Amino acid sequence: MPEFDRVREALRASMSAWATLEVRGDQARVIPAPDLDQMALHLESADPQWSLAWACDSVQPPVVRARLTLLGVTREGLSGGHTLSDAKWAALADAARTFGVAPAGEIPWVEYDAEDGPNTSDLDEVTPLPSSPAVAPLPPEPPRDPQMEKARNHIDDLLDQLKAAGRGGEAARILMRGYGETVEESRAIYKELQVVLKG
Repeated sequence: MPEFDRVREALRASMSAWATLEVRGDQARVIPAPDLDQMALHLESADPQWSLAWACDSVQPPVVRARLTLLGVTREGLSGGHTLSDAKWAALADAARTFGVAPAGEIPWVEYDAEDGPNTSDLDEVTPLPSSPAVAPLPPEPPRDPQMEKARNHIDDLLDQLKAAGRGGEAARILMRGYGETVEESRAIYKELQVVLKG
């Protein structure tokens, strides 16, 4: 699909920002993320109908969901970050990954200053940003399993109850690993969330 190659190239060209995933003392773990202005500029020519939507799953700890639609295909990214803004950019980077644009190498640790933030100047020179892979097809959307959809809806309903009860942060820590890959895993996560609600 040559049109997806253009979209991937546009996403790759916009990967000029950095999101801080976590901070430990004077060190921070960062990942490359799309700069929104650059992304908009590059995507306009590849897909004028592209869209991006955000949802905040948790404020503390910061967890954000990014829904990116390119050429009529929608993919979602989910990530936490040091701040809400970092979680937002990391979620966008995760959404880009689902379109086949992922960072090369390991996620680096850099020096961190509370006032100046992470020092990514050395990383910009090394550039562990996504490189052009051999022509790869768009990863297929996972097949929809009605039981998994139902399980996910139950978890979402319980998550709403937890947020209303002021326990959204505890729930977000459980959901950082996702909703589960199987119905059994989803049930186990649902039970964990029920314990938090009753807690």
